[in-house]
Amino acid sequence: MSPPGLLFCVLGFAALAVPFMTLAENRIVAGEGVLAWNVASAGATWPGVLAVALGLVLGVPAQWALVRLGGAILGLGGLLWLLALGGPVLLEGAGNYARVSPAIGFWCLLLILMLLMADALAQMRPGPLARGALLAAVLGALAVILWSGALSPLSILQEYASRRAAFADAAMRHLALSFGSLAVAAAIGFPLGILCHRRASLRGTTLPILSFLQTIPSLAMFGIMIPILGWVGDSVPGAQAIGIAGIGFAPAFLALVLYALLPVVGNTVAGLDSAPPAAIEAARGMGMTPGQRLWKVELPLGLPVILTGLRIVLVQNIGLAVIAGLIGGGGFGTFVFQGLNQTATDLILLGALPTVALALVSAIVMDILVELARPTPEGGA
Repeated sequence: MSPPGLLFCVLGFAALAVPFMTLAENRIVAGEGVLAWNVASAGATWPGVLAVALGLVLGVPAQWALVRLGGAILGLGGLLWLLALGGPVLLEGAGNYARVSPAIGFWCLLLILMLLMADALAQMRPGPLARGALLAAVLGALAVILWSGALSPLSILQEYASRRAAFADAAMRHLALSFGSLAVAAAIGFPLGILCHRRASLRGTTLPILSFLQTIPSLAMFGIMIPILGWVGDSVPGAQAIGIAGIGFAPAFLALVLYALLPVVGNTVAGLDSAPPAAIEAARGMGMTPGQRLWKVELPLGLPVILTGLRIVLVQNIGLAVIAGLIGGGGFGTFVFQGLNQTATDLILLGALPTVALALVSAIVMDILVELARPTPEGGA
């Protein structure tokens, strides 16, 4: 018996006893909770409830990792079944402005089943390519479900339907903030990290400064950038024409770059330091120059640690980019703060859920790249 599986099973059955969906008169008022077996007729809901229950039970046996994984997938299928059935039924005759949303029971069960899936995968220890294939399959299934319109009655998708163009713009802004700041930080941080690795005095000065920048709260950092870039935009000819101003994309982007420098520089130094002295001496004995040793020995051996730093930066910046919505930087944070101002929970989720999904997918992909970059022991599988 798996202790985590048993815990997930108990918590899952407890989550079935709380509201699964919420029916509200409009998008901003609190709704009335509906239990999972009441979202539609008994004959329609019980297959979904049984699928969730069976999935939780199948997660208990410790020795059958594949069965536990199948149980998590079965339970997730049951959740989608109940959502797809409950939306149209609950909205029938509820009024033109009525909204139906997943409630606390759904979110708890979703988290529990995802944790069960993660625990089963950790037990199975699939290789990086297998994990990549599983991730692609999950994303493909999610895309098919959303494209089919089965979940379109849900309030969060109603919010999306009325904001398609704004959502596309926010997505592009969020990607530009997250990945663009990572690219700039890497372009600055890699050479700086190499120099810090070569010169101890530079390392002793640079890393404390970058560590200090990390201690500044994100809102304060964004606030500091506003007057600085505002002055640049007003004083430098052509600066405003390329988007440099006190508010907007530029201060958010610069703040994210500054936050990203410490993990990039620090992990570059740590990765280069991780090269075994014996390998360095062997390369020196072969007559390699310092540049050749760097590119052919130190960087290949330190690449997993360096990529780990990039993973930290990417996930961190995806989350911090939400705050850019406060200063007009765009991104998914725009919907989060609009929802907070309007007390519209589903508008908040329209910004929060894509951010969480993007961070989760990015973390998994970077973990796969880190594992692929690890040198395979000679004679190993």
